[in-house]
Formats: sequence, C-alpha cells, structure tokens
Amino acid sequence: MLVLGRSQLEALLDVDSLIDALASAMADLNAGRASVPARVAALVPGRDGFLAAMPGFLPSASVLMTKLVSLFPHNDEVRLPTHQAVIVAFDPDTGEPAALLDGTAITTARTGACSALSARLLAREDATVLAVLGTGVQARSHARAICRVRPIRQIRVAGRDPAKATALAAELSAVLEGEVQAVSSYAEALDGADIAAATTHAVEPVIRRSWLTPGVHITSVGYNPAGREIDDATVTEALVCVESRQAVLAPFPAGSNDLLMPIRDGLITAAHVHAELGELIAGSRPGRTTPDQITLYKSVGVAAQDAAATALVVASAREQSIGENITLR
Repeated sequence: MLVLGRSQLEALLDVDSLIDALASAMADLNAGRASVPARVAALVPGRDGFLAAMPGFLPSASVLMTKLVSLFPHNDEVRLPTHQAVIVAFDPDTGEPAALLDGTAITTARTGACSALSARLLAREDATVLAVLGTGVQARSHARAICRVRPIRQIRVAGRDPAKATALAAELSAVLEGEVQAVSSYAEALDGADIAAATTHAVEPVIRRSWLTPGVHITSVGYNPAGREIDDATVTEALVCVESRQAVLAPFPAGSNDLLMPIRDGLITAAHVHAELGELIAGSRPGRTTPDQITLYKSVGVAAQDAAATALVVASAREQSIGENITLR
C-alpha cells in the first residue's frame, strides 16, 4: 500500500494537469459514468464539527476511493486547519486497498482547481481583476489556480482579520505576477472585480449584488451550516452553475444553503440551476451569453474531484518512486 504525505502530494500536484483532469471528471459525473453517492456525516455537536465520508468511482481514471474529511470550524482558533482529511484508494479490479493519501492537500488543490475550471468555462476572456475573499488555504489555492486560466493582473485580498489579509497578500506577491494588495472590506475587493473567489466560513453573505460589477464571475466554495456566502439578489440574477444538481440541492451535510435558502423562501426553484460543469464541457448547455452577465459557480465538493486528483498523484508518485510502501496484512 502506497503512503503519501502532504508535502509529497503538494510537490506532485500540477495545477494545469489537475484542471484538465477535473474537466474530464465533471463530464463523467454529468454523463452518469462516475459513481458518486451522497456524502454522509457523523456530527460532533460539542465542537460544531462533523466527519464526512465521500466514496467515489471514476472509471475513466481507473480509480476507486473514499475520502474521510472532518470539518471543525473552531480549529482556526488553535492553529489547526478547519478541514482535515485522508483518502484511501482501492484497486478497482479487486477492491484491495492500494494507497493512503493526505486528503487535506488533495481537497485544497482540487477545490481551487475546479473553481479555476469554472472560470475557464464562464469568466470573460479579458478578466484581469480577481477578488479573493477569505485568508485561509482555499484563498491561496484559488488565487494560484485562477491565475492559470485568465490573465489576472491585480488581486485584492479581503478577510475578517486585516493582519491575515496583509500577510496573504505579501505571500501571493512573492509567487504570482501582477499586483496583489490587501483591502479593508469585501465591498472594496469586489468593486470592479472581474472574478470573485469566495472562500469563507461566513454566516452573513460576503458577496452582495450591490457590490458587484456587471460581467463578474463568482466562485463560491465556503460552507457554514448556519449561514451562506451569497445574497439572494445575486443568486436570483446570476447564471448558476454547479458540479452536481443532486449534490448541491441535497440536505445537510451535502447541499448548499446559498441555493437551498432562496428555494425555501420561494425566490427561485431548483430549475434556476442552469447547468452542471459537465454540461458546459459537453456543450449541451450554454455558458456566458453576454459580457455583462453575472455568472456563479457554487461548489459543495464531490468525490469525483478527489478521485481525479488521487489518480494523478498516485500515477505520478509511482512513476517517480515517491512515497512509502507498507503491508497491512
């Protein structure tokens, strides 16, 4: 059984290859070729946390795996990640356990890369200004990945903690081209932004329609069972795209309050979800139709994404003889 740690995975993951692999995975998911059941979770009420299981089979990549991921939102108080995970891959022919991977790095990379895929499909070609809302690992992942698919020249970082926003802006300035600056509010970050990446644990929306510029593409990956990232006005006006209708409209712990709440309140119906990414890739549904159209990619994360990333890193690790092989029996 191959064992890969976080630093090894981070070195093995190529963002461009991952974006392309996710495009294939999203097409497989939409076409029904992938087996991705709804996630289940064990709740830990005393910590507002849970442990979720996300199994998946992606035949095009010959990968069978499951991710176990915990979400403990108070961990940022003690300098631990809010999301922590492990992934176990199995031989798709025999069911034998084949690899054990740090799932935290996989989750971070695949989430940002799939948001970049949504930007490749939906953002204007001339998008140059990126607003990054949040200062955690997903903020870093999104900034790096989205810069791979659009000619970003300016990045604005905003978060609850100005010191963290300043530190992240300095960190990104060292690795990305263009100007990176911390700003004092979400509204300031969004003013004139062509792409907005929401990566928060917000209770109240950090994306509000009155703060948006016509033509912006929004990616939203944040999750808080008690709140949401996007306000009603933005959701109702935007062209909404998702990974999976089934996943995003499912009840807790799989779905998104950003869509379930306005559906509950009668502002939209489930039919307001315009397309899955796989439909955009296949060309069965159109993407952006006008330069001023607001587009929204709402992500809840699906195991097909983890499977695509797992297949990439395991193949690369074996080619380069990276990782430790252990025997369970």
